Amino acid sequence: MNKIVVLIISCFIMSGCVQKAYKQTVIYTLKVPGQTEVKSIGIRGNDKPLSWEQDTRLEKINGDNVYQAKVTYLTGYKFTEVKFTLNGEYELQNVPNRRVEFKNSRITYYNAVFNQPVK
Repeated sequence: MNKIVVLIISCFIMSGCVQKAYKQTVIYTLKVPGQTEVKSIGIRGNDKPLSWEQDTRLEKINGDNVYQAKVTYLTGYKFTEVKFTLNGEYELQNVPNRRVEFKNSRITYYNAVFNQPVK
C-alpha cells in the first residue's frame, strides 16, 4: 500500500516539473553576397523541425539574393540556435551559433547576412 502512495505522489511531483510548450514561428530572411554562386541555401539548428544533420531549404524571394524560410517550433524555450548553409557548407566556421531570441508575440523576424555574425 505504501508503495502505491509513493508512486502516486511521485507522478504528481514529476508532472508539475514539465515546462509548457507553445508554438513559436520564426521568419528567417538571409541576404547572400551578390558575387556568390548559389546552388542551395539552407538552415540547420538545435530544435525540431530543424536539425544539424539536414538542411531546411530557404526559398529565393527576389532578384537581390535574398532568401527566406518560415519555421514553426513547438517549444518551451525562449530562444534557439541556428546556422545557415550555402551549397551544403556551414557559415561562420569556428564561431558560435546564431542565437535567435523569440518574441512574446509568437512571431519572430530574424534577418541576417550570410557568413556575417550579428553584432
